[in-house]
Amino acid sequence: MNGILSQYMMRTILAMTALVLVVLLALAGLFEFIAELDDTQGDYQTSRVVLYTALRLPQLASEMLPVAALIGSLLGLGALAANSEIIVMRSSGLSIRKLSGMVAITGFVLLVFTGLLGEFIGPPLDYFARNMRLEARFEQDEDHLGNATWVRDGPVILHLERVSSEFEFGSIYVFRLDEHKRLASIARAENSGIDNDDRWILENLHETRFEGDGVQVVESSVAVASFDIDAEVLGISLVKPQSLSGRGLLSYVAYLKRNSLDSRRYETELWYRIARTATVMIMPVLALAFVFGSLRTGGAGGRLMIGVAVGLAYYLASEMLANSGQVFNFDPAVIAWLPSAVLAMITIFALSRIR
Repeated sequence: MNGILSQYMMRTILAMTALVLVVLLALAGLFEFIAELDDTQGDYQTSRVVLYTALRLPQLASEMLPVAALIGSLLGLGALAANSEIIVMRSSGLSIRKLSGMVAITGFVLLVFTGLLGEFIGPPLDYFARNMRLEARFEQDEDHLGNATWVRDGPVILHLERVSSEFEFGSIYVFRLDEHKRLASIARAENSGIDNDDRWILENLHETRFEGDGVQVVESSVAVASFDIDAEVLGISLVKPQSLSGRGLLSYVAYLKRNSLDSRRYETELWYRIARTATVMIMPVLALAFVFGSLRTGGAGGRLMIGVAVGLAYYLASEMLANSGQVFNFDPAVIAWLPSAVLAMITIFALSRIR
């Protein structure tokens, strides 16, 4: 019997969550589309704007799922409470703990879906959309196509002046430091690239070495160098943290820490994404606590307003703490988990008061 009731509640919550998510994505997609119309340029016209917006939707969905799960659970469980179905379940002997466990199973299903969407679908499509947008806007202007980036490999600092999405490298500057962190040499290559063995090929290399009280100049038409920076790390350095998968974030954080570089921005995004995904599981249980209160006899409008208010408060608090954490150098893990921990404590407290 419990299995049947659990499946019934799961279908109700998932159906309402899916409906809410579609509405939220429609609104977000519309706002994204309108905002992008101001940036049309070159080949980036209305048809490309529509494609860009569509490709961004999975990433937006993974970000909106905690709010969608809360509102959907409130509407679904609220409807069951309004029809006295949850009261009948209580009368048949189901405790609050068992009901919470049933709802938590639904939350776990949403958690798995959010994790898969945010790891394997959203980031790759978001990265592709941003590259498509860049290439379409500046296809006729090669000076703006590509990115400049700085990367470090221990005592070697590289500055690539133009890196396209296909890793067609332009000129590169190589700065080498000695054991005392003083400048040992400066080199410039007119063109650079990485071969299949992750070796760096430097064309028309001009290097100036500072040795003692003298300066030595070395020139080479083609030089091969080995840096502990492969195409994957270089590619990650060009991608916005929001467009990286969890694996990409972990890899880049490890690279930054290995080279004593500031990794707070990427650590904050990593922990924020983990906490946001975990919060999806809390939302249906929180909704259950709400529907046992004054919302049991209220209408769908009241439940919707409560869901929007709590979801908006969670979103604003998460964004504010994430940004302030980077400014004031707070621990990224603590800052990212704080809103989720507060929601969990509110949920436990609200459930403990139900008789």
